Amino acid sequence: MFNITAIPAFEDNYIWAIHHDNQAVVVDPGDAMPVLAFLAARNLTLNAILCTHRHHDHIGGIAQLRAVYNVPVYGRRHEKNPHITDDLREGAQLRLDAFNLTFNIMEIPGHLDDHLAFYAGSTTPPILFCGDVLFGAGCGRSFEGTVAQLHHSLQRLAALPVTTLAYCAHEYTASNLRFAAVCEPGNTAMQQRILSTAQLRAAHLPSVPFTLALELATNPFMRCTESEIIHVLQQRGLEDTSELAVFTALRKWRDKF
Repeated sequence: MFNITAIPAFEDNYIWAIHHDNQAVVVDPGDAMPVLAFLAARNLTLNAILCTHRHHDHIGGIAQLRAVYNVPVYGRRHEKNPHITDDLREGAQLRLDAFNLTFNIMEIPGHLDDHLAFYAGSTTPPILFCGDVLFGAGCGRSFEGTVAQLHHSLQRLAALPVTTLAYCAHEYTASNLRFAAVCEPGNTAMQQRILSTAQLRAAHLPSVPFTLALELATNPFMRCTESEIIHVLQQRGLEDTSELAVFTALRKWRDKF
């Protein structure tokens, strides 16, 4: 059995470490130094690196880590990401023998074109590394591609088993919940999540991972057909109440919130 541990980096990033016995794999190491310190403190050897997308706060530490541990880097190749050694695409599988763990690869564009998700459905519970597409009670900005692509990517993640534990790359939950509460003030599950998140953060604990069930109950970007959210947006001038139009209006509002 393996463990998954958050390695804090920068102001609000999480680098995820999957580890068992003396082996470790890290996801999105934007900074090498906290990873090296983590490995040394636990007497672990780096086995591989997983990369969800090419933003610097996700890849900035890869070169330094590979200078110490000459390990493969799994992700989607891109001209602006020179670190990928093993190209992954939609439908591929990545087997990590040291952990008896197999990931299904999902292409989830909308934040960046090269964004991948790593999903392991055979674990109990299932686990998902979703990078910057899905956050606690929110989603990433659309830097490349279209908002429609981002919406579709989130719909794909929402269709995974509700027990799935999602490991995103930033501690944004409390901030996202402030926006979500304005979008859907009558949502009692959201009010409870606001309290529980505040308790976690006060104890210096991460609000990540979270279940997809919790996201479906509290994340406005996954609740675009809810009448209260639509009503709030109509008060802000929304006319088209199709699901994509609601999602687009939410994303534009959140960008300026």
